[in-house]
Amino acid sequence: MLNPLTLNNNATQATDVILHAFDWPYSKIASCAEQIRQLGYKTVLVSPPMKSLKHDSGTAWWQRYQPQDYRIIDNELGNTLDFKSMMARLKDCGIRVYVDVVFNHMANEAYLRSDLQYPSQQELESYAQHSDYYESLKLFGDLSCALFTEDDFVEAFGIEDWRDKWQVQNGRITGGPHDAGLPTLRDCEHVILQQRAYLLAMKALGVKGFRIDAAKHISIEQLRKVWTKEITEGVHIFGEIITDGGSTKQEYELFLKPYLNKTKLGAYDFPLFNTLNHALQGQGRMSTLIDPYNYGEALKRQRAITFVITHDIPNNDVFRDLVMDEDDEWLGYCYILCRDGGVPLVYTDLNTSGILDRAGHPRWMNAWQDPRMKVLIDFHNYVHSLSMVVLEASDDHIVFCRGERGLVAINKSAKEKQVTLRWDKPMFDLVSQQGCDLIDGQLTFSVPAKGYCCFVAP
Repeated sequence: MLNPLTLNNNATQATDVILHAFDWPYSKIASCAEQIRQLGYKTVLVSPPMKSLKHDSGTAWWQRYQPQDYRIIDNELGNTLDFKSMMARLKDCGIRVYVDVVFNHMANEAYLRSDLQYPSQQELESYAQHSDYYESLKLFGDLSCALFTEDDFVEAFGIEDWRDKWQVQNGRITGGPHDAGLPTLRDCEHVILQQRAYLLAMKALGVKGFRIDAAKHISIEQLRKVWTKEITEGVHIFGEIITDGGSTKQEYELFLKPYLNKTKLGAYDFPLFNTLNHALQGQGRMSTLIDPYNYGEALKRQRAITFVITHDIPNNDVFRDLVMDEDDEWLGYCYILCRDGGVPLVYTDLNTSGILDRAGHPRWMNAWQDPRMKVLIDFHNYVHSLSMVVLEASDDHIVFCRGERGLVAINKSAKEKQVTLRWDKPMFDLVSQQGCDLIDGQLTFSVPAKGYCCFVAP
């Protein structure tokens, strides 16, 4: 039996899968645009396109999350001109661009100066000295004056109790008592206007979506003032609200639930991530994945960004215990890419975390172009929008179909699992590249240990 997807070039047109090209230079993204398209991704999420610290010896990834100015793009990943070139190349390939937005705070520059002017006076003088260059990078506004001053920041104090909503939304994110922390912006008219201006400038460049960094640190009132209909219309927006579980958890009730109830924005599906992570553990049960919505352990389909790893997990020591075993991570990708619900996000970096895989290679550098990922994305695009029905499940495995076009079986156990189902047509497994024939109206196949099958109808 031949692979039916190779016989129909239109069978796997890109639908909605997001490639998070974390901390990739804009020029690298542009150079990979055609490959990204061929792999079936529809969208690329890029790291914050703002002005942040640059240095001859390079700067760490987290510097991109400490903005100095919204009005120009100038950081280690490139400048406004590089960003525009990337946008044009991706558009030519039919790929959408989403950008990461940092609105909660500005850069921690307490080690350099005592004031809260952004950009600093020294930077403003550099703007004036090199006016032609900086004007060529301008997105909006007047570069002869500061974007923000002392009046635009809340009173400085570090967050101590991360379950205290007021502290989380008014205090500074710090590294401890001896760290001045990230200056937190106020909910005031000037701040709101500058943030809206930035978003409109991004939309004018063709950006089709926004990831709101540190969304739980921003009040619902402020979010609603910034993300007006003028800005939200025609774009996909989702917030990063890290929680430790579903609707029974305190963080969900304090931060994620109000966000979902009082805005129309999407969010990272941390409840589903926690459900999936627990299910894949030795004592977990795959049957909990039958319908996590019933238990408040997943966000509604229309609001969710689904994932098995985000940039925060491997790059912050406090979250590293959430990094899945390599085999489990691939089982997790099979589940989020083959299920019905949410928009799946695939993470890649250039080894910002230093974590290596079993072969000694940077763990997530090439996952985006791994042949296994191509299979899962092809399946996702082929069955997109078809209903999902779970056919059987146990502690160790789950089998579900996507209409009549797709059939998935995931086995987390250390032993091969044999499955026999009533079915009405032969199927082709994209993983093994083998056909499976009907015998007496039944489909019988084996799912490898710590493995999965992705069948499609010929």
